[in-house]
Parts: sequence; structure tokens; C-alpha cells
Amino acid sequence: MSLLSCFELGIVDRLRDNPGMSATELADAVGTKPDAVEQLLFLMVKEGFVAHDETSGGYALDALAHVEEADLKRALRYMNLIKVTALRQLFYLTESARTGTVVGLKELYGAGGTLYDAVADHQDLNDAWLPLMNTVTANADPWFFDRIEIPSGAQVLDLAGNTGLGAIHAYQYKKSPGLRVTTFDLPEKEAEALANFRAEGLADHLSFVGGNVFDSIPTGFDTVLIKHFLDMFDRADVLRILRGVHGSLNPGGQVHILVPVYPEDITRTDNYNVDFFPAFFIGCTMGQGGPQKLSVYQRWLEECGFTVTNAVTKDAAEIPPDVIPVQAVISATKNA
Repeated sequence: MSLLSCFELGIVDRLRDNPGMSATELADAVGTKPDAVEQLLFLMVKEGFVAHDETSGGYALDALAHVEEADLKRALRYMNLIKVTALRQLFYLTESARTGTVVGLKELYGAGGTLYDAVADHQDLNDAWLPLMNTVTANADPWFFDRIEIPSGAQVLDLAGNTGLGAIHAYQYKKSPGLRVTTFDLPEKEAEALANFRAEGLADHLSFVGGNVFDSIPTGFDTVLIKHFLDMFDRADVLRILRGVHGSLNPGGQVHILVPVYPEDITRTDNYNVDFFPAFFIGCTMGQGGPQKLSVYQRWLEECGFTVTNAVTKDAAEIPPDVIPVQAVISATKNA
């Protein structure tokens, strides 16, 4: 919050335009007290984000001066998501863990469901959540589709595909004669999904089916895609979903899963999924869920009648250091 506040107050922008400003000059420029500016900047100096000249008393951007704008925007989206959807709700983390519900959303917003329900009714939550989720999808999908095979002319189901972005990407990345991609999600997503398909000129190749994965999943598909979804649930519900997918696939059909994973060695320090996701899912979004190790997802797929054919975790060296999720792709074939 100290770092984010320096951005929100405009201190970082002022220093970018006018390096060497004192705490008093910065305070006058951004409308606060010099004492507050100095206190906030202590941590920025300690971490090397900002430099301080003890002789002149002036401040200048240090490491922050060298961050590309696209990287900076992405990092700020993560910080804003944490501020708006996490910091307040996590006051109630213990109660959320006890009850299996997102108590913070109930206390702060009067919302009785999950974060994904609440974003539809509360603009501040939506504005913090949606831009980052779209960024995650846009960054992860090229890597995902480069590592899976979809047969020519396949019938593809994008499970819990929201408003169709995943289906659009599936068609664009894996286009072939006769390929058809169906988005499956709650009925209220249909109008927006169909509008998105028309906007991309793909209405003849993409379709939408409304429903709930815990009721029934449409059948007759060669390929099922599951992205950014399984980690939302505890083991019992994940197994229900995978068994439903098994029933939706034609014999020999494949499921391709994109999911953040914990490292097999949980003590690794180059993977931040463990730092973030347990509290985020239990206290802020679902009241349950969270990623698993790759080996756990493989075992669960085998329990549900699949043979795992490929499992790869994204190399941490390929992931910008400000990005939290470390994704994995798991592909499996339906057993006879």
C-alpha cells in the first residue's frame, strides 16, 4: 500500500517529470503534508525504487525510472486488485475459512456469493478484477495454445468460458476447416458472448450453451478446454467437474487444462502462487479452492478416467517478475 499510495498520490509521476524535488515540493504538488511524503518514501528508498540525496534533500526515481510502461501498468493492475478485492476482505479470512464463504464480501458489500457474482453488481470490484483477468488471459493463451493439439474440424467445448474470449482465441489460434467452438457458461453470459462473436466476425463458427457444470455438461465433443477454473474449487468439486468432462467427450477425446500450480517443492522462492492464492481464494473470491501441485492434478485426472499425455509448467524465467501466477498446461485423453 505504501508503494501503491505513491502512485495514487502522483508522487511517482511528479518525480518522473521533475527529478530532485524535495518532500516539501512534492507535498505542495500532490496536496498532502511533507511529513507524510517523507514517511511513504522511506520504504521506496530502502527498496531502491526511489533515490534520496541527503545533501539536497531531493528525491528521484531509481529503479522505477527504468520500468517499461507496459510492465508498470501490469504491476499496478495487480496492486490495485490486491487493494480492492483482498486487503479489506482478508480481515475476515479466519471466518471465511471456518464457514467456506467469502465473509468479507458479505460484511462489506452485502454480497452472499462469490467475487465472480459480486463483480456484476459492484463496479469497484469489477474495475479492479476484469482488466487484470483480461490481461492474464491475453498473456497466457498464446502459450497455452502453442502447447496443445486440436484436431482439424474438431468440435470443441470451452468449459466455463465466460463471455467467449477463450472460444475466440481457440478458433483464431487453431483454425481449421469445420472447426467449431462452443462456450459453455451460465445463461446470463450468452448475450454478451454472442455479441463478442459477431464483433469478431466468427458467429458462424462459435456458439454458446447455457448451463451449470455441476448440473450437466453438453456431450459430443472431441476436445474440452478448461482454463482459469479448476483452481477455484476444492478436491470434491474438481473431481465432479472432471467426471462431467469425461462424460462430455467422445471416445478418445482430449481435455486440455490451463491452471496455476504450486511447485512440487513448496519451499521454492521463485514461485509466488503459495504466497498469494490460498488467502485470495479462501478469503476473497470463493471461500474455497486454490491451486494444487501439478502431480496432484495428474492424479485427479487419472482417478476420473483419463490418461495424462502432457504436463508442463511454464518456466519461471519466461514470467515477468511482477506476475504472480505460474501456469501449467495438462493434457489428458479419455480412457475407453
